[in-house]
Amino acid sequence: MQHPMVERRIGLMGLLIVLVISVGGLVEILPLLGEVDAGKPVEGVTPLAPLALAGRDLYIRDGCHVCHTQMVRPLRAETERYGHYSVAGESVYEHPFLWGSKRTGPDLARVGARYGDDWHRTHLLNPRDVVPESNMPAFPWLAASQVDGATLPARMRALRSVGVPYTDEDIAAASAVVEGRTEMDAMVAYLQQLGTALKTKR
Repeated sequence: MQHPMVERRIGLMGLLIVLVISVGGLVEILPLLGEVDAGKPVEGVTPLAPLALAGRDLYIRDGCHVCHTQMVRPLRAETERYGHYSVAGESVYEHPFLWGSKRTGPDLARVGARYGDDWHRTHLLNPRDVVPESNMPAFPWLAASQVDGATLPARMRALRSVGVPYTDEDIAAASAVVEGRTEMDAMVAYLQQLGTALKTKR
């Protein structure tokens, strides 16, 4: 079938577009129907602790997810650089998920426990102190600002309503757990847990 024949017949072109999209959709969706465990948590995955949850909110607030993905694709170049490819069971408690597709900076899906807390603090205060060629902006206000613990219980209740298994005790204790902690503490706590559940399993 030649291009001019298709391009001059809008009905035929529309039919072919629908056919291509349908085939593509089936190729993407049908394998997932056979994955019984796709929506189940990977062994070791637990809801974020209050400090890490506050850090995740800061990670979103400060736009970290715009430059850093959290999804290692199942390609050799990816797994050699970042570690095991991402699986759905790691993200079951993520609302919203932060997979992404743009990498101005490296993928962070497996950054947990790769560096020490002091490295992360130095990196967030001035990235060029640890990575001279970095174009990442500094985040000095994180060290000066306190975590707002008053909003955490409501956030945890909202997450529980969509399936994150926080208990009443977890929610009641959340504000006290983060009292006196800085936003830097929260961000580091969040980064240090990324990808660690799958590492311990594999």
